[in-house]
Amino acid sequence: MSHFGTRWIVGLSFLLGVVLFSPVPAFAQHGGIRGGISVDPDQFYFGGHFETSPLVDRLYFRPNVEVGIGDDLTLVAANMEFVYKFSTRRPWNIYAGGGPALNIYKPDGRDSNTEAGLNFLAGVEQAHGLFFEFKVGAIDSPDFKFGVGWTFR
Repeated sequence: MSHFGTRWIVGLSFLLGVVLFSPVPAFAQHGGIRGGISVDPDQFYFGGHFETSPLVDRLYFRPNVEVGIGDDLTLVAANMEFVYKFSTRRPWNIYAGGGPALNIYKPDGRDSNTEAGLNFLAGVEQAHGLFFEFKVGAIDSPDFKFGVGWTFR
């Protein structure tokens, strides 16, 4: 196996382990799926996430992994994000948050590059699980992302 292949597998295994074995009781987690588009790089992305029960007040931990395809590269982003859900009495709830990211960029035909990033996000969600989210990236995260997803509750 090439040096790239070994690093790629080790990195993804580590990230998957962090997400799956976080120290939150299993009964308090909800899984979900997500997808959308990003700008710089211009890609379509898809992925999955977990959401914990509230850590404090209305603050939740929502780690996620997103795989972006397009713009002559593949991007795997492991985002360790926290969201604060504002109290509203409407069918749609508003949330905002952010957190650090580990971004693995793999340009077509070249070696991968691992970069740190930071995301800021805002979104709306229904109690049943549907959500729409907008992210702004800093450092080496994609500049903008717009996504839609579902949290299984």
